[in-house]
Amino acid sequence: MSRTVPTINTQRLTLRAMRREDFDRYADIWATPAVVTHISGKPWPKARSWDAFLRNAGHWQIAGFGQWAVQVHGQTQMSGQTGFFFGSRGLGSDFDPYPEAGWILSPDAQGQGLGLEAANAAHDWFDRIVAGRTVCMITPENDGSLRLASELGYVAMRETQVEGDRVQLMVRNGPPV
Repeated sequence: MSRTVPTINTQRLTLRAMRREDFDRYADIWATPAVVTHISGKPWPKARSWDAFLRNAGHWQIAGFGQWAVQVHGQTQMSGQTGFFFGSRGLGSDFDPYPEAGWILSPDAQGQGLGLEAANAAHDWFDRIVAGRTVCMITPENDGSLRLASELGYVAMRETQVEGDRVQLMVRNGPPV
């Protein structure tokens, strides 16, 4: 089956399909220590980035959703990504069967409200096209992502450990009222 990744435009951003020429920038973002400090704490090698890059393309084809490249208007390169995926993390029936939301921006794009703008646009699309429960996982020290998740309507479910790191599992049962 072949599915087209929708393009979403906001006031300052375009959410679009990732393209082959995005890979070097994608790998650079995931290799940046400041980006991964609250995710795994370890910059990704290029091979891991390639696997994740391809997995994203597969999500769109198999699940009908995935992650978009976040591109700031007037810039040629992607500045991050946002969207949904199945993590299959083995965290339980209250988490694993549901689309997991994620967002990440390069350091030069952080602190400007772009993450919330991008994640809001992705969630608006999800609520109209797919609908239903989504989950996310955030380290308790990641205040920025916890605030963003709260603004999107996520609430805490429970804390657990993933690969030795403490994480907060969160759930969103649809758009905030």
